[in-house]
Amino acid sequence: MFFAPSVVVIVVIPASTPAASSVSSVVAPVSSLPGFDPRLVPVVGVDTHLPAVPLAAQTPDALRARFASPPAWEPEVLLEKKFMNREPAHASVLVAIMLREQPMVLLTERTAHLSTHSGQVAFPGGRADPEDASPADTALREAHEEVGLDRGFVEVLGTLPTYVTGSSFIITPVVALVRPDCVLTPNPYEVADLFEVPLAFLLNPANHRRHVFDQDGVHREWFSMPYQDEGKTHFIWGATAGMLRNFYRFMQA
Repeated sequence: MFFAPSVVVIVVIPASTPAASSVSSVVAPVSSLPGFDPRLVPVVGVDTHLPAVPLAAQTPDALRARFASPPAWEPEVLLEKKFMNREPAHASVLVAIMLREQPMVLLTERTAHLSTHSGQVAFPGGRADPEDASPADTALREAHEEVGLDRGFVEVLGTLPTYVTGSSFIITPVVALVRPDCVLTPNPYEVADLFEVPLAFLLNPANHRRHVFDQDGVHREWFSMPYQDEGKTHFIWGATAGMLRNFYRFMQA
């Protein structure tokens, strides 16, 4: 993986802004924020006033139907202000919904030894290759390289709107159903941990926290969705949380 989608700081729509609005986001690389730890930034709100996506809408058949005939909707978080001058590059991530007793979303935690974004939570995914036929092909290839997911176990449902990072990666989230009998073999160089989060947890805005951080006259806000799993807190934030927030808006529309 070339990036961890949760490494940026994002300005998001305030709770009072209409849901249909989109936003241009302000980001800064972590290196410009000495000692910055997003876990320590105050929570300024939780979206308990917004409805959760009904469980009946999260079944495999309901998800297939939603992507086959998508509603009219607009994403909430789309673009981050550039913090790096480089040519734009296309990439894809796989929003893999594991078909267990309750649907679960597969996420990774990057290894601690990596020089950038160590320990960050991310979707499987990465940069597009010239040989890739589509964003879905990129996501499936990268997921196989990163976590050993064989595409024969995957049913691609569709894509969400592209998400542009401050480092000029144009990311296409590819949403797919994954058979529970798949065998995952994470790449130990890149992946320290694989874990799954209930889809119902991620599609419930009562679990979507808003953070605010001010430095050098710049006001920054972003989402986080911390998830407790067997005594460990997986801190989902930044672009990963932003794409999940868009998934919520798509499912709730």
